[in-house]
Amino acid sequence: MKKRALIIGAAGFVGSYLAKELLTNHNMDVYATKLSHEQLEIADANIYDLNILDKDEIISLLYKIRPDYIFHLAAQSSVSVAWKNPGLTVDINVKGCVNLLDAVRELYYKPAVLLIGSGEEYGHIKADEVPINEENHLRPGNIYAATKVCQNMIAAIYSQAYDMNLIMVRAFNHIGPGQSPIFVVSDFCKQVAEIEKGINTPTIYVGNLEAKRDFTDVRDVVRAYALLIQYGKAGETYNVGSGHAYAIREILDLIVSLSNVEIEIETDSNKIRPVDVPIIEADITKLNDVAGWSPAISLEQTIKETLAYWRERV
Repeated sequence: MKKRALIIGAAGFVGSYLAKELLTNHNMDVYATKLSHEQLEIADANIYDLNILDKDEIISLLYKIRPDYIFHLAAQSSVSVAWKNPGLTVDINVKGCVNLLDAVRELYYKPAVLLIGSGEEYGHIKADEVPINEENHLRPGNIYAATKVCQNMIAAIYSQAYDMNLIMVRAFNHIGPGQSPIFVVSDFCKQVAEIEKGINTPTIYVGNLEAKRDFTDVRDVVRAYALLIQYGKAGETYNVGSGHAYAIREILDLIVSLSNVEIEIETDSNKIRPVDVPIIEADITKLNDVAGWSPAISLEQTIKETLAYWRERV
């Protein structure tokens, strides 16, 4: 009998990619949720409206679907938005998660639940801590990261106290075609596509180019999620990343080199975060050990395809 997978918050960047991975490579029945105002079409998936701030809605849906696997993607995932609206970020990322965990706790069986956190949780990483593993101290440097640390700690407590099958992920920067331009790689690619079309002047506006981040193609990320929910250990946290950090300047140079026009670079003070972490790089040994996973898609391929995505759309 096919396993049933429920993707909560599937209208975001990752949801459709995850649904395709589960349908195509794991032969699961897929159910996905969105907010009532969101648009979501996934071939061969069943779509439902769900507000995770309403626990009764979650309970009703879980009893209706009876999923074997639950992927909790619903989040306010932008660091910059979290600075501007911390209250909303806390509501969605902490209260919404607690509502889900309480709803799952009331079920008569124990589905596996994958909770998506962030590499941002590690915060101010010291030089001798790179690459960073799951046992490292957490020093969140922004509101978004703090909410994800809270989610992780609450889930660890629920897993132990109530014998729940909760698996936690710290996902590092994931990128690819279809990502919102509020994120750096998609932003740069969109700006280049607009310059090539003559929509904008030949200048890219940037924030901090010296920060180093660990970037992974979203298709590799969802492959890790699908493996972890099946093979991950309850109550454990796993890094999902490429294991290699790139300076934002390197990313920008690669994108500009793929353009067919001359482009200048200018700093935009609005793109500078109040607090920025110099380097974030994942140690993915634990993930590799439990699931045999390693990234398969190169950074250059992801950037080429993201640029192609924006060239088709601007």
